[in-house]
Amino acid sequence: MSVDMNSQASDSNEEDFGVNSEEEDEDDGGEEEDPGDIAGYYDGVASDVEQQGADSFDPEEYQFTCLTYKESQRVLMEEVNTVAAALKVSGASCILPHVVPSVAKLILVHFHWQVSQILDRYKSNSSLLLSDALVQPSSTCKSVTAPQSLQCGVCLQVVRRDSLLALPCQHSFCKACWEQHCTVLVKDGTGVGISCMAQDCSLQMPEDFVLPLLPGEELKDKYRRYLFRDYVESHFQLQLCPGADCPMVIKVQEPRARRVQCSRCSEVFCFKCRQMYHAPTDCATIRKWLTKCADDSETANYISAHTKDQCSKCKHDFCWMCLGDWKTHGSEYYECSRYKENPDIVNQSQQAQAREALKKYLFYFERWENHNKSLQLEAQTYQRIQEKIQERVMNNLGTWIDWQYLHNAAKLLAKCRYTLQYTYPYAYYMESGPRKKLFEYQQAQLEAEIENLSWKVERADSYERGGEGELSDLENQMHIAEQRRRTLLKDFHDT
Repeated sequence: MSVDMNSQASDSNEEDFGVNSEEEDEDDGGEEEDPGDIAGYYDGVASDVEQQGADSFDPEEYQFTCLTYKESQRVLMEEVNTVAAALKVSGASCILPHVVPSVAKLILVHFHWQVSQILDRYKSNSSLLLSDALVQPSSTCKSVTAPQSLQCGVCLQVVRRDSLLALPCQHSFCKACWEQHCTVLVKDGTGVGISCMAQDCSLQMPEDFVLPLLPGEELKDKYRRYLFRDYVESHFQLQLCPGADCPMVIKVQEPRARRVQCSRCSEVFCFKCRQMYHAPTDCATIRKWLTKCADDSETANYISAHTKDQCSKCKHDFCWMCLGDWKTHGSEYYECSRYKENPDIVNQSQQAQAREALKKYLFYFERWENHNKSLQLEAQTYQRIQEKIQERVMNNLGTWIDWQYLHNAAKLLAKCRYTLQYTYPYAYYMESGPRKKLFEYQQAQLEAEIENLSWKVERADSYERGGEGELSDLENQMHIAEQRRRTLLKDFHDT
């Protein structure tokens, strides 16, 4: 099912990716959208505004496809077969022919399913490709004549040769130890990533090696689901839908931080990070902003103003005033050379910086929160408009088409407000300069037009059918607000 849309989120439940749920996924036609749910404010509004003469370029336009479990499996297997055939890994030393597809999968996972890159690297140096993907040791495997009885490297029990199993690295362990090793990891949720038990050996275990070692079909089914999850998450063109209990997969041609929507559960999210859509802010910045908002800001600022600094990477302690080594500096602030020159410097400098940092943060945070509250209020307004339109239609005061403009205006208002909310984290982390001034200018213009649109939507709610002047004024304001929004995204949403 192909879905072309312009451009929130829970962890995906891997239990939905089992082979037993394929038929259910095919038959599910998706949930019917709640007419009062403002989450669909992106749908259908852009075309209405464009008909009024708005710039046809949409910076959020993004092509993607929603795939079921079966469709995703077909996409993955096509690439597995392509790589397996091209690499002819069955002929490589120490790799058994019966594990060719699973070895190809491990190679694809390591290189994020970049088939062309894999083929190019194989042509230039096939051994290096296999060793980099951790499916073959870096040194060439040599055939060793083993005695009839050998000792397991884990339990130290002496067993017959036919009771020992080994990967291409030739680290041999008894079957019972391999079984316990795989069982524990799979129960912990591991799919791809089960490696050799030998110390300092990272050779990966193909799925055809692991599956026979797992006791019971239930654990084998879990392992298959974990593998599917890991295959999709490692693929540069695929993302699991983050909707609760949703098994759908989103496929794109070019992975970018753009808005996608699941056709099954209607979950809207950023393709790149699988979090709430956040244009124009990039994924790393919005993650940093949300973390900061969740922290206790006053406590963090107090600590920064009253404690010495330590490097988070090398743990080097140093004085925040003179940057000298804390070990040779002396344990008291009055031993600092800068303090001796100016005793009043203690705490004043950093406390002032902390106050300024807090002031800046609160400036943007309050606007972020205010627009979040406005979105909630506008969702209530949208619901009220929906009910009023339905009532008017039932009382023969026009058709749904006659009142469609009011419905679209409320959706567009929420759409613009949502974009505006995410401009504040963007501005907070921007460096001062001409580009930030341009951004803040466009941000202020968008905010002004949104407030104008909000006022006109409230006023239009009382319009009677046939108020052409008021209707034209509302449609013109919709056009202006959407133009401001698109201009800002075109200039700054470049991730």
